[in-house]
Amino acid sequence: MLVVRARVLIRPKSGILDPQGQAVERALPALGFEGVANVHVGRLIELDVEDASQVPQMCERLLANPLIEDYEVIQIDNPPARAEPAPSGTAERAA
Repeated sequence: MLVVRARVLIRPKSGILDPQGQAVERALPALGFEGVANVHVGRLIELDVEDASQVPQMCERLLANPLIEDYEVIQIDNPPARAEPAPSGTAERAA
């Protein structure tokens, strides 16, 4: 069976308090980054699935809290080969 990669972007609903986003928004000017507003912090979940049509139900039942979070599902047809995890404490950058 063909496996597809689904990316789920989860973020607070409009009007819901986002203390992480507020903290980031206050911290950026202190680090010299000006002109930043409306910062929201969310999550990105990637899944390799056989049936992408089930991802919204996964979000409703487990991955997101639909009362306070919105989610967006993005399907990628050909998932890339799994890369080795980056060493602890480092981040990979997208090319």
